[in-house]
Amino acid sequence: MTDDNRSGGESRRVRIREVGPRDGFQNEPETIPTADKIRLIDALGRAGFKRIEVASFVRPDVIPQLSDGVHVLRGIDLPHGVARMVLVPNSRGLGNALAVRDLFEEVALFVSASQTHNRRNINRTVEETLADVAVMGKRIVAENLTFCAVIATSFGCPYEGKVPMGRVLDIAEHFAEAGATEIGFGDTTGMCNPAYASRFFAAAIERLPGVEVTAHFHNTRGQGLANAYAALEAGCTSFESSFGGHRAAARGRGHRPLPQHPRAGPGQRLCRARGGLHQL
Repeated sequence: MTDDNRSGGESRRVRIREVGPRDGFQNEPETIPTADKIRLIDALGRAGFKRIEVASFVRPDVIPQLSDGVHVLRGIDLPHGVARMVLVPNSRGLGNALAVRDLFEEVALFVSASQTHNRRNINRTVEETLADVAVMGKRIVAENLTFCAVIATSFGCPYEGKVPMGRVLDIAEHFAEAGATEIGFGDTTGMCNPAYASRFFAAAIERLPGVEVTAHFHNTRGQGLANAYAALEAGCTSFESSFGGHRAAARGRGHRPLPQHPRAGPGQRLCRARGGLHQL
């Protein structure tokens, strides 16, 4: 297989991270037993996934469904070589995560490209979040952990509408300067289309040399798989999936959920957008 996604007619090699155990579970109304989460994550590891987002270090009162994250991390038994990721919202969350630093290999920090969405999601401005990222990035790198970044509303915001590509890539550069080696771009409410995905990922790859660029699409409007293919053709080799199309609601904090695609189509099953504290 070849790693060159621009060579037509050849097989392509991509990296996939399964995010369902965190992003998918976080909006489930009924509490999922910890033992069931552990059993599922172990099954995903045995199925061949080499990267799995396992837990989130958010306040238990904000997302009770994920309050057992440490217990899940302690209980899973994954094959050798499977990278375990945790998501943290701020410096306090990172401190809690580092208390069990031996239980994971990757840390994801996140921000929304939209000011309104970032305020409604984590009650901070984009600038405040990025200032914290600069501090947290140093701690993550010092712990010899993989520093991953996630930018929500990269392709549009339910409050502000279109989000300029330049703004998103400027934020991505801030993450790269802080030490991030992977940057994911989330289509929070499924507003992307294949033509824009192609232009966006070509530009992102050119602007972020040496950084792993990850695509994260929702299938809200039935374009998830088409967007993933467009990103692949543009040179993207890193994607995120969620088992069975399981995903967080496409909304911002306090925002009424948008209508979802009636079926969990192949775009949802194979490549859906990556979630953040509440959703990315």
